[in-house]
Amino acid sequence: MKSFMNLFFGLLGLGLMTLLISCGSHVPAGSGAAYLADYKSGVVGDGVGVRGHHTKGYWDGDGVEGAPLIRINLNDQKAYFYKANQLVGQTAISTGSEGRRTPKGRYKVTEKDIDHKSSLYGVIKDDATGAIVNDDAKKGRDIPQSGQTFVHAPMLNFMRFNGPIGMHTGHLPGYPASHGCVRLPDDMARIFYNNAALGTPVIVE
Repeated sequence: MKSFMNLFFGLLGLGLMTLLISCGSHVPAGSGAAYLADYKSGVVGDGVGVRGHHTKGYWDGDGVEGAPLIRINLNDQKAYFYKANQLVGQTAISTGSEGRRTPKGRYKVTEKDIDHKSSLYGVIKDDATGAIVNDDAKKGRDIPQSGQTFVHAPMLNFMRFNGPIGMHTGHLPGYPASHGCVRLPDDMARIFYNNAALGTPVIVE
């Protein structure tokens, strides 16, 4: 009986250990943690992130005259658009994640590209099946194997304001999740893009 109990508790301990190891730090594919979460789902900047996080903003700037200005609030994860010091638009955003924080400061829009693609980040796809084999690939670090292709991350409505960092259409999971850029829902990214000229001040605070 004693040997049976020892065997039973030994197997129970082994089972619990296996369970803990398998549940460790695993992040399931499609969880939204990857840079191109939207690319996998086929939906880019749809306005609703994981867990139903509501990201829609508003725009009341049509017909309003005056110099534009964009304020990005890292704590609130929101961006505000002003014309002549009048608030005319607001949207939820997703900024840089831990270790890749979007830097605070005062900047200006230095480049606009409606169909921009990342030079560094993307996914690696299998050519035969179209399946994504690496959903957070970085150029130079992750090398496609034979029969695979590196696909650069789409950054529609891109507005550069600080070196490689800019605003663009992207996935909003409800928390900072980018590599430093500021992601907006597609509808608000298009509105900000169409109303911010080169030289528009951008304040990150």
